[in-house]
Amino acid sequence: MVVNNNIDKLAEDLEKQELEAPSGITTPQVYEQLLAIYLYQNDLCNAKYLWKRIPESVKTSTPELKNIWTVGQCMWKRDFSGIYKALNEVTWSDTVVDIMKQVQESIRNRAVDLISQAYSSITIDTVCAMTGLTPDICIPACVEKGWSFEADTNMIHPVRQVVEPAGQTSSEDQLYKLTDFVSFLEN
Repeated sequence: MVVNNNIDKLAEDLEKQELEAPSGITTPQVYEQLLAIYLYQNDLCNAKYLWKRIPESVKTSTPELKNIWTVGQCMWKRDFSGIYKALNEVTWSDTVVDIMKQVQESIRNRAVDLISQAYSSITIDTVCAMTGLTPDICIPACVEKGWSFEADTNMIHPVRQVVEPAGQTSSEDQLYKLTDFVSFLEN
């Protein structure tokens, strides 16, 4: 099982394996895991670039890779119901099952955060679509978060989460981040 703390380390190792692969082509399992990790990290740009550099022969011979990319495409489009459908209609192999479970959980958490920040009221059907949960699971989960549910209108009233403001960053930190970003774009 992949532990959240080790996922960044695993991503580094997989990227290194890809770079050091003979003839530039690594195993399908490396591509699968790396693509899944990019989705977990919500790094859709790197996921897309990885997909583009995977050889066509590997894509066609590895259906699970295509299934992972289907999840990524739905994430790119912000198609929540499509994401959960793509995640749940596949039996994932041992190499990616834990990562894909974490992908689903992180997407659900981001959806809940989005709902709490963007809505003062929302239908239960929309919440279910955005979280991939059924109403019988979704309603108690919402109430547990302190959100109110009106049964007669089927509306959820989320409570806005208090977001701690990020501390001020120094000019040097901003310059360092900008330099890193420009360097990333150039390389």
